[in-house]
Amino acid sequence: MNDKQKQRSREDIPEALRDSPVPPTPTSSSLNPKWMIIGLAGVIMIVLGTLGIMRLVSSLSQTNTVSVEPTPSPSPTPEPETIENILGHLPYEEADPSQLKAITNDGRIKLRKKAADSFLQMQGDARASGIILTAISGFRTVQQQEYLFFEIKRQRNQDTRKRAEVSAPPRYSEHHTGYAIDIGDGKLPATNLSENFEQTPAFRWLENNAAKYSFELSFPRNNIQGISYEPWHWRYVGDTDSLKTFYEAQQLQNRPSSEENTVN
Repeated sequence: MNDKQKQRSREDIPEALRDSPVPPTPTSSSLNPKWMIIGLAGVIMIVLGTLGIMRLVSSLSQTNTVSVEPTPSPSPTPEPETIENILGHLPYEEADPSQLKAITNDGRIKLRKKAADSFLQMQGDARASGIILTAISGFRTVQQQEYLFFEIKRQRNQDTRKRAEVSAPPRYSEHHTGYAIDIGDGKLPATNLSENFEQTPAFRWLENNAAKYSFELSFPRNNIQGISYEPWHWRYVGDTDSLKTFYEAQQLQNRPSSEENTVN
């Protein structure tokens, strides 16, 4: 379009409209606030809905997961306690002399006080029944046991294992405890420290009555320690200490016993 045509076109526009400004293009500032709020709320709802769906999916995933607990490993089987012993004899500590009480008039034979009182009561009751219970040996020191084990072994030409069947090595004798006593029949002294003692009235009385005074036979036939049968050897088990001292022997394995007899 040339200049003349432009001039003619302008002249065709009414004068009232010719100089009117062009209406401005609407901007974002002119948007309705109501619609802005609605739009923002929609966005928030979409975000919240998305988060809710994600949580639901996560919860379902955890619910459907099977929890497998690890299988506990088996506990190791404890090893059986090993009891120190020498050829079936258990170790014993030597009683304190202050814990001992004489049971003979000469004071030579002693036991722990409770054992001594119980034996004297038993001896008196037996005498009332016409039975004479004679105390042959009670508490022994380690030194005394050394003589009985090693010197008698030498005199009898015994090997160590055979000697241990009939006598305890030093530090392994029940007599060290002050609870053990060798008993004889006062009317039949020839049976003292012999298996023949079981044929005496004194032994039969002990079998029937010794338990009343808390005495028991230490080495019956076929005892679990494998010690020779000793019908004369008794021990006091009337308190906790004596029970603990002697019943550890129950944990030993059975061993064959010998029928040879002498002082243990």
